[in-house]
Amino acid sequence: MLVDARGLRCPLPVIRLAAAARDLPAGTELTVLSTDPAARLDVPAWCRMRGHDHVATREHALADAPADRLVDEAWTGWSVTVRLS
Repeated sequence: MLVDARGLRCPLPVIRLAAAARDLPAGTELTVLSTDPAARLDVPAWCRMRGHDHVATREHALADAPADRLVDEAWTGWSVTVRLS
């Protein structure tokens, strides 16, 4: 499941993640897309505080996007994946 928090500043990416995770079962993976640099630290901290697993953090840069991608798919920021416990 994707939580698109691009363009939102701290603490909104974590608030959106928490809202999305509220009624989901254990084992569900969510990926937060964020342009806020704090999210790459805040989301793993949220996982530690709530007992969830931080699966991965990936940095995205415009240079990483293939030339055939739509402009909307090319962005700079981070994707942070968590697994609910």
